[in-house]
Amino acid sequence: MLYYGGDYNPEQWPPEVWREDAELMREAGVNLVTVGIFSWAHLEPHEGTFDFGWLRQVLDLMGEAGVGVDLATPTAAPPPWLTTRYPDVLPVDERGARYSHGSRQHFCICNPTYLDLAHRIVERVATELGGHEAVRLWHAHNEYACHVPYCYCEHHARAFRSWLEERYGSVAALNDAWGSAFWSQRYSDFSEVTPPRMTPTFANPSQVLDYKRFTSEAFFAEFLAEKQVLKLARPDLPLTTNFMGFHKPLDYFRWASELDLVATDNYPDPADPNSTPLSAMHYDLIRSLNKAVPWVVMEQTSYRVNWRERNVPKSPGQMRALSFQALARGASGVLFFQWRASRSGAEKFHSAMVSHSGQASPIWREIVSLGRELAGQRSWDAAKVSARAAVVFSWPNWWALESPVSPASDFTMADQLSWLYSPLYRRSVTLDFACPSEPLGGYEAVLVPSLYLVTAAEAENLVGYVNNGGSAVITFWSGITDEHDRVYLGPYGGPLRPLIGCDVLEVAPLAPGDVVEIEWADGTRTSASFWVDIAAEREGEVLARVASGPWAGTPAVVRTEVGAGSAYYIGTRLDAEGLRRIFDAIPALRNGLGETDGVERVVRTGAGQRYEFLINHTDEDRKVQLAAPGYDMLGGREASGTLELGRRGVAIVRTAT
Repeated sequence: MLYYGGDYNPEQWPPEVWREDAELMREAGVNLVTVGIFSWAHLEPHEGTFDFGWLRQVLDLMGEAGVGVDLATPTAAPPPWLTTRYPDVLPVDERGARYSHGSRQHFCICNPTYLDLAHRIVERVATELGGHEAVRLWHAHNEYACHVPYCYCEHHARAFRSWLEERYGSVAALNDAWGSAFWSQRYSDFSEVTPPRMTPTFANPSQVLDYKRFTSEAFFAEFLAEKQVLKLARPDLPLTTNFMGFHKPLDYFRWASELDLVATDNYPDPADPNSTPLSAMHYDLIRSLNKAVPWVVMEQTSYRVNWRERNVPKSPGQMRALSFQALARGASGVLFFQWRASRSGAEKFHSAMVSHSGQASPIWREIVSLGRELAGQRSWDAAKVSARAAVVFSWPNWWALESPVSPASDFTMADQLSWLYSPLYRRSVTLDFACPSEPLGGYEAVLVPSLYLVTAAEAENLVGYVNNGGSAVITFWSGITDEHDRVYLGPYGGPLRPLIGCDVLEVAPLAPGDVVEIEWADGTRTSASFWVDIAAEREGEVLARVASGPWAGTPAVVRTEVGAGSAYYIGTRLDAEGLRRIFDAIPALRNGLGETDGVERVVRTGAGQRYEFLINHTDEDRKVQLAAPGYDMLGGREASGTLELGRRGVAIVRTAT
């Protein structure tokens, strides 16, 4: 079954609206709603005084309507009585200023009072409502670390010190890991360590890195505590929490291992011409975080969001097309924030499944149409997305890479990922994401964008993968530091040097707008920007060199045979034509489903069937050449040769494998 529905906040409405909602949900084909996320003040209106009767009525109505409930804990939004009575629950920023009540996520994740009261409400929700027959799914918290990922209060500082003492064992080991001899930062006791609060200039990057590790773990510990309570109450129910795609503060690879269902919130910007491949990349990441469990879109918008400077809406048909983008990439359902648009509050102009104008809105017609369409699709929801190649990605590397003390403070992981992913998206190559420590043998090729921080074990895994016959594409600024953000000495590359094939002696970030020419071995010239490695030849074959500027002659692309496989090292940000030459040399990156021309093509396979999703993301009609005849399941027609797709049109062509 494909999940279809959204966040439901009945506490914003009188009971007569609840009954209307239940009927409208039936009409729209809704089969799952998330309830309780922001209801702490209604479930516990005064400290120690609880009221679950109203929510039990809502669950009864959902059950009668045949709508399952994703029962959430309300711990993301503490009520006013809590922060009034216990003001030190409110988080503190790096300047020492305490946040105020009046929004959401206004708590320090290490505050013992918050933790005690949060876990008490979780226990009451689990015992009072968890046994209701309408409940189908546990949902812990909401968008962990969304608004206040880092707190700098004394509670957080004490917890950080304890974490460091457990991690390093001695202050001498801490000093060594952090390189604290620099700037007289040597510590004589753990009690002297503080979070990286506001400082006159740059904080110690190793300290900042460990602080990010610690904070991700602190949120994770709170999640595990909620999970334990919920699973004790109903171990049969699957459990999730909603991620946010490429959300920097939390290491989702670690988190996803504890989920029965991975969920994500995705709000691509219709005004951004690159939003469609970025959305696809988001879904490829989510699908890959825990490859053993299903995943869903927990939140998307039906029309427009409310937080951008200009909230451009989705075009007619775009909501359907983007929903099918998620389904094409493996989702087991698509849900929305939220069911009914609020009359007041900070998100009252965030669109919903039921808008302010109700059933008269064209949005409602699209919602009902999509719900009915998905209800009729049963055969492909268990089929798997197969990817022959993967992107190696690491949250600790992301945290360290974007340090402001690097050679280019505008060096971002997002840019590196988009640079490599977008051209492969355009040639319809489907990619997984992989943690650098996980087994990679199932992939014919891996992309390694700027793995700046790499442990010895991770490097050994990558070298072993290539040695055993894999193909790797590694980009500049890889293999630079160890897990403590300490530089590997010698030519850059550290334990990845066997895959680099040349000696990177220095690096030269280019001025904004500067471009250098790249000359390939056959004399063809392309261009590059942003960065140039200053490298000396070693055992690798030089495929291209910098051909202009002060570093003319330095190797730009080097191919190295390692055991049964090969590695391509890219020492600059090649243009699209330069990347094409590398991708064309690797079968798993060359043989996609064809150039998109605005039509996204993804294949899912299962039970002897092949399902090719074709999604026209443009406002123009498109014609697509099919590889083999099949049956268009959405159009209810035989399909062969050329398939015509209207603007924002979608087809699922089924063929036998």
